[in-house]
Amino acid sequence: MPSNTITGIGSALVDVLINDTDDFLQKFNKEKGGMTYATADEQQAIISASSQVPVIVPGGAACNTILGVGKLGGSARFIGARGKDDYGDIFENEVRECRVEPVLSYFDTPTGKVLSVVTPDAQRSMFTDLGASSLLDPAAVTRQMFSDTAIALVEGYLLFNRDLMMAAVKAAKAAGALVALDLASFEVVNASKDILQDLVKDYVDILIANEDEASAYTGESDENTALEKLSDNVEYAVLKVGERGSYVHHNNSVTRIAPVRGNAPVDTTGAGDLWAAGFLYGIANDLPIEKSGQLGSICGYEVCQVMGAQIPGPVWEKIKATV
Repeated sequence: MPSNTITGIGSALVDVLINDTDDFLQKFNKEKGGMTYATADEQQAIISASSQVPVIVPGGAACNTILGVGKLGGSARFIGARGKDDYGDIFENEVRECRVEPVLSYFDTPTGKVLSVVTPDAQRSMFTDLGASSLLDPAAVTRQMFSDTAIALVEGYLLFNRDLMMAAVKAAKAAGALVALDLASFEVVNASKDILQDLVKDYVDILIANEDEASAYTGESDENTALEKLSDNVEYAVLKVGERGSYVHHNNSVTRIAPVRGNAPVDTTGAGDLWAAGFLYGIANDLPIEKSGQLGSICGYEVCQVMGAQIPGPVWEKIKATV
């Protein structure tokens, strides 16, 4: 690999989080735990219907991961599109503060937002308005954006923008990077079955999924069989199994990664994204698979102790001390 830089491409979004009940979620006919698209007006209607005060933090799946890499001290870059507004400023300032190089396009359309309703079991259910993040031009995505990149993380949600997805994986491969794809949500997988297997076969080196995503992708409910099928045509296949930890398939061998046990989760927003931050940082910096996975587990655990996907600074110092 040419360097240890990790470059992410995905949606530049701001997370708006509210705590509420399962009954509240059911009022909006939302299946808990997934992601659906919503207009800004629909998001506001949900916020207005809740008595809870929203928490606002930078977000976006790939960006959460890349900010985590930066916080770990890794070399990191993020490619995306933002609006020329206050939310966009909040987003870009946070990227820079995390020591991540921003490669951003600017549009008059407002910065995208994700409304996450967090239920008492700490599950988050997302309503997404992509805003300016959907306007990134596939023709503007070049191999130069991935220069000196060891691992290119392509956000699974880009499968909803197929031209951009193809531009991203082709540019990353042309630059000589390993391509990592996190399957994002079972809804993404179900909506992309006509292209997903070929995309993985032709371009993906690192495939990351949780149980629901793996089942949707492979058609298998048994986790051992699902992991075996996830590993087809990729160098690393990751299956995350929640509080039981995770498994990494590499070179015909399976490594079990133990979970971090401690306090009950406050909010699972960003858990998978920060797991990926630790794991990919480890792989890019030549750490053993078990150590990379353990770092992922630590990051995933710590982000569940706060609202949103931003781990506090002092906690990052504790995490880095384990590397």
